[in-house]
Amino acid sequence: MKKICITICFLFAVQIIAQTEDMVRVTGDSLVGKSINGESIREVYGNVVITQGDILINCNKAIQNINKNNVELTGNVVVKQDSIIIKTPNGFYDGNNKIASSNSGVNLTDGHINLSAKNGYYYFNEKRSSFLGNVILTDALSVLKSNSLSYYDDEDKAFAEGNISVSDTSTTLFTDRLTYFRQTKDSYAKGNIRAYDPKNYFVIFGDSLIDKKSNNYSKIIGNSFLVKIDTSSIAENDTLYIAANSMEAYSDSTELLIASDSVKIVRGDFSSLNDKTYFYRHSGLMKTNKEENSINPPILWSGETQLVGDSVIISLIDKKIDNIDIKNNSSIITVSLDSLNRYDQISGKNIILYFSEGSLAQSKVNENTLTIYYLYEDAEPNGLLKASSENAKIFFEENKVIDVRFYKNAISEYHPENMVIGNEKSFVIPSFKLYDGKPTLNFIYNTFKKYFDQLKEDNQFNVKH
Repeated sequence: MKKICITICFLFAVQIIAQTEDMVRVTGDSLVGKSINGESIREVYGNVVITQGDILINCNKAIQNINKNNVELTGNVVVKQDSIIIKTPNGFYDGNNKIASSNSGVNLTDGHINLSAKNGYYYFNEKRSSFLGNVILTDALSVLKSNSLSYYDDEDKAFAEGNISVSDTSTTLFTDRLTYFRQTKDSYAKGNIRAYDPKNYFVIFGDSLIDKKSNNYSKIIGNSFLVKIDTSSIAENDTLYIAANSMEAYSDSTELLIASDSVKIVRGDFSSLNDKTYFYRHSGLMKTNKEENSINPPILWSGETQLVGDSVIISLIDKKIDNIDIKNNSSIITVSLDSLNRYDQISGKNIILYFSEGSLAQSKVNENTLTIYYLYEDAEPNGLLKASSENAKIFFEENKVIDVRFYKNAISEYHPENMVIGNEKSFVIPSFKLYDGKPTLNFIYNTFKKYFDQLKEDNQFNVKH
């Protein structure tokens, strides 16, 4: 092996004159030159400065391979180009391809973001960086963590994969893959989506996410599932569950969430099945309408009572149902006592239900009122009363009819028990129909078990089930 040794110490720097303009230039306090397997190797020590065009690298020691035009970098490595600054304990620079890399921990900043990871590559020609292992990207508003991440400087775009979490002051998003645009704060995510709002006990799951912060708009697509806990005591009956094919959220003054396609809602013994639900999160107001091409209207259940109408508006006060306004083609059907064949029935154009302490207390029926309700004496069946009027008020106690008052053009007829028994199916309102598919808590737990398991694993907040 042929050795060429040159040492210049103390105040004199060493400068290696590049063979071409694309060659890496290296200076330092001292230099040792050698030839290994026919390749010219130069070791430079102390205050090392490496340049190639507008790329500047500082470190404590450099081993330059002249033939391959690359440099091993050791000790306090700092790589700069324009606003890009990369720091690492040890690294490598490929001068032919203009790639800086490190597998000993790396940090990158451009004045707007800070990126750190176990391993990192920076491609100067493409102005792109690639990071692997414990990747953390921070900017002024958020922190992104992932297994791997590529960052594109010109586009201010990050693409992350594996165990991703993005946290800001109010929410934390978990997903498998994410594309993030720093300037607009817009994100596109796929796989195992769940977004937590711990302050408001709110979490939403789904298959993919479009989050346009620039427009205060986000959309969860595929197997969407929302859990909203309304009390700090984590009382099960206060927890709201909404399942749908997709959900859209507007984070502006409306705080509106729209659930679409096969919408299932469960909260305690209240449940609903419909095509589209509008949920105003701050006020708790919930609306649902029959869609133009839908076969069925919105269907709601409160315990054993079925409520149907073309449009349903539910108003909450202090997180409890205050009233339900059912508009057009409205009907209420309730199982009478424990009989499967006897149903108390109310129909009209519009029906408003009023609740007290969570229980149905009174209903008002406006226009085309028709009622059928069964009578009892000492808990024994005693026929039924069928009546019609313009308007009516029905009073309830423990979800059972205790009084009915008719207004305008009232007509009523009593049917004694001996005429009713065995003929219950003939005493029904014209719109009588019992709908299948009532969502229950057990249905929610069994259908979305993977989401409940994920809640436990994430440990963001506890959901009792």
